Amino acid sequence: MNAAVSPHIFDVDQDNFETDVLQGSLQTPVLVDFWAEWCGPCKSLGPLLEKLAAEYNGAFRLGKVDVDKNQELAGVFGIRSIPTVILVKDGQILDGFAGALPEGQLRQFLSRHVQPLEGDFEEEVLEEETLPESPEQAINRLQQEIAASTNRPELKLDLAIALAQAGQASAAEAELNALPANLATDTRAVRLRSQLDLARSLEGTPSMEVLQQRIHANPQDWEAHDLLGVRLLLGNDPAAGLEHWLLMLEKARDWNEGQAKKRLLAAFNTLDDAELVGRYRRRMASLLF
Repeated sequence: MNAAVSPHIFDVDQDNFETDVLQGSLQTPVLVDFWAEWCGPCKSLGPLLEKLAAEYNGAFRLGKVDVDKNQELAGVFGIRSIPTVILVKDGQILDGFAGALPEGQLRQFLSRHVQPLEGDFEEEVLEEETLPESPEQAINRLQQEIAASTNRPELKLDLAIALAQAGQASAAEAELNALPANLATDTRAVRLRSQLDLARSLEGTPSMEVLQQRIHANPQDWEAHDLLGVRLLLGNDPAAGLEHWLLMLEKARDWNEGQAKKRLLAAFNTLDDAELVGRYRRRMASLLF
């Protein structure tokens, strides 16, 4: 990976971390990418981060940490899997994520904290690119990319995740089982296996739009609430999914033998956002006790 593709991208090591990352973040937010040459998902995430750093035109800087060369620095931040990305602003860690997110989710992550500065790209193109990518669109895109490239196995993991988000659990499991050994233990792959049980419940069920229409027509359509919760959890809005099950826990606790409680407990095991899980565990407990 070449950190010289943009003036807004730089390599980070122990010598310049204090000045370029911590002190530098007092003026401009710094996105720090922990990666390694041997890491398959890093090879798909890195170019996307570099593209966005150039596109944002200085609204943030991208610092790249090769964990093999900077093991002590990675240890300071408790990096357990790569890629891991953290956002540093005003000298403090503001946010972060682990795993190779698709471009749509990366844009959503950045939009919570920074806005692009005016550059040479067309505003209309940027607005089009910031639209969230649906699971179905991701499946089509990834299938095309896989057909065009035989040396990027990390795309198969992205495809497995997109298939699960679209409710195609069997297809997702088939892609997951076909991953090479180094990707089978990737954090996202391990998490996906625990999500597949939830995804299987979506096979043959209505789309998100149909479920939303059913709830609008009948706010007590608990089956629609339940299935929409799964779709949102496995999609891009897990908090909204959890809200459906909390509503069910409050209004229809005994529906389908306590389905809402079962869904919440299963969801907590699939999420890697400790703050989100803790918040919703407390809300669940307040309803139960």
